[in-house]
Amino acid sequence: MIHDRINYQTRWIVRRFADDAAFTAGVPTPVVDPVTGGILPAISEIEGNLLLNEGIGELWDLACGLGTPGAFDNTNSQIGVGDSTTSESATQTGLQASTNKLYKAVEAGYPQRSAQTVTWRAIFGSGDANFAWQEFTVANGNSDAAVNLNRKVSNQGTKASGQTWTLDLQITLS
Repeated sequence: MIHDRINYQTRWIVRRFADDAAFTAGVPTPVVDPVTGGILPAISEIEGNLLLNEGIGELWDLACGLGTPGAFDNTNSQIGVGDSTTSESATQTGLQASTNKLYKAVEAGYPQRSAQTVTWRAIFGSGDANFAWQEFTVANGNSDAAVNLNRKVSNQGTKASGQTWTLDLQITLS
């Protein structure tokens, strides 16, 4: 019996900039976590992710031209961060944080595709998402009411005012 298989790999990348000057220079820098006092690395890479059922359904609708699904394109895509530590579950429909969460539009020129890899990127400036970064998602709108493609839970420390952090999601299918 032949078994077809698709390989699905994800990587989240957090880049931290201590201030606007570091961000403008394009040089990620280690930053101090304002809650723990610990030093957070300039760049963190987090492997893994869970596709959400609603996101899978939306992808199939897009692929098959069914209904009126919202694309995960530059017009619609948002990367969300929140402070919930609730484990990922395929039946979830967005970030699980009750108040500390924010969806940011992806940057101009994103998503990008290279071969079988798609990358989304959002920039969280000085006044954005200044709370513990515990969960991440990509959605086709700016709230939990939009369709969320995926969700990842990983403690990335607390972003402080004055810092700029970027968040990328790379998905590779093969």
